[in-house]
Amino acid sequence: MNATVPPADIASTGLDEDAARAEIYGLLAHLFYAPPAELLAQLCDAPAAAPGSLLEASWDALAASARELSAPAVQVEYDALFGGVGKPEVYLFGSHYLAGFLNEKPLVRLRDDLSALGLARDPAMPETEDHIAYLCVVMRLLIGGPHAQSADLVRQREFFGAHIQPWAADLCDAIVAQPSARFYARVADFTRDFVQVEAQGFDMLP
Repeated sequence: MNATVPPADIASTGLDEDAARAEIYGLLAHLFYAPPAELLAQLCDAPAAAPGSLLEASWDALAASARELSAPAVQVEYDALFGGVGKPEVYLFGSHYLAGFLNEKPLVRLRDDLSALGLARDPAMPETEDHIAYLCVVMRLLIGGPHAQSADLVRQREFFGAHIQPWAADLCDAIVAQPSARFYARVADFTRDFVQVEAQGFDMLP
């Protein structure tokens, strides 16, 4: 669940489009799976996005939030939003938004699609596969990982359209609505913008 390329590289123009997309998915996977810790310091030093970019405002706001808040404060925020015993303030699982309950039919369909791609959850991972971080990792693999050769843009579009696009905005809205969300409100804003950019790109495919 780690982002291996620093945010400074993601925001730069040095990566080609697919590499940048893959690393943004990696960044989001890291941010949603656990408090950022060392990654927070990298975000503090991230340069401004390219002027006029569709991600400019939300990326710059995310970097500014990283500079304003300490790692312990973000840890507390993450735990308050997504952790705790029992029902969290915000669920990070697709089934909750698509079916109203966890471990429902959307998860079954997801597992079928993952199996068709030759992918399976690591048994050491306690979360189910419909966790937003896991889905971001899958998209990163489809774009630039070992499965990329067999996963063209059409297959990326199919997975994104079935398992991320239908509920990502609802997740972002749920985060922003929480009074305790400061850093993660900015993560949600950036996620929403990125999902919209992805959707627009996939809509342009023949």
